[in-house]
Amino acid sequence: MNEEDKEQKTIPVTRVVQKYPFPSRARTREGIKHACHAIIILVLFFLTGCTKHDENKPEEVRWDRETCARCAMAISDRSFSAQIRGGNPEQQTKLYKFDDIGCALVWLDKQNWKDDNRTKIWVNDHRNGDWIDAKTAWYVKVKYTPMDYGLGAQSENEPDALNFAEADAYIDKEENHSGSHSGHSDPASPLTPTQDKEVSNQ
Repeated sequence: MNEEDKEQKTIPVTRVVQKYPFPSRARTREGIKHACHAIIILVLFFLTGCTKHDENKPEEVRWDRETCARCAMAISDRSFSAQIRGGNPEQQTKLYKFDDIGCALVWLDKQNWKDDNRTKIWVNDHRNGDWIDAKTAWYVKVKYTPMDYGLGAQSENEPDALNFAEADAYIDKEENHSGSHSGHSDPASPLTPTQDKEVSNQ
C-alpha cells in the first residue's frame, strides 16, 4: 500500500468528532431531567391506581374541613355523621357525606336512585365512631345530634331501638314536624333552638 492510499484510508480524529460529537454536559443534564420527569409520572400513575377507593366501604372524613352535602355545615361530630354512595344507573356512583344521620336520610329520600341496588349508606356507631351499614344498624333516641334529629346508630339491638325503615319514618316525621333543620344544636344547652326562643320571650 502506497502513501497515497494510506492517506485516503486514514480519517482525521477531528473529522470523526465533528460527525459524531460527544454529548455536552447541558444535553446530558437535559436528558436526565426528562428521565426523572418520566419516572415521576409513572410513580404517580401507579400510586393513583393503588389508592382507588373501594366502593363497598366508606372513605375517611376530613373532620372540620368537609361539609354536609345537604345543609353545608362542617362535618365535625364523629358519632353521628353519615356517608351515601349512589347515582343514576347510567352514571358512575359518587360519595356524599353528611354531618347528621337525619340530613342523610332526608337528602336520600329526594334522589330518584335511592332504591337502586348500588346505593350504599354508612353511619357512625354513636358509641365508638365506627362505620357501620345503615340498613342493618339499629337506632336509638339520643338527646343531641349535630342537626337535632335525635337518632344515634349502633350495631346491636336493644329495647325500643328502631330498625332502618322505622328510623327513616321517624326522621321524616321530625322533618315535617319541625321544618328544615337549618342549624346545629348546642350540646351545652338542654333546650332545642325552638325551646330556647320560647324561654327568652317569656
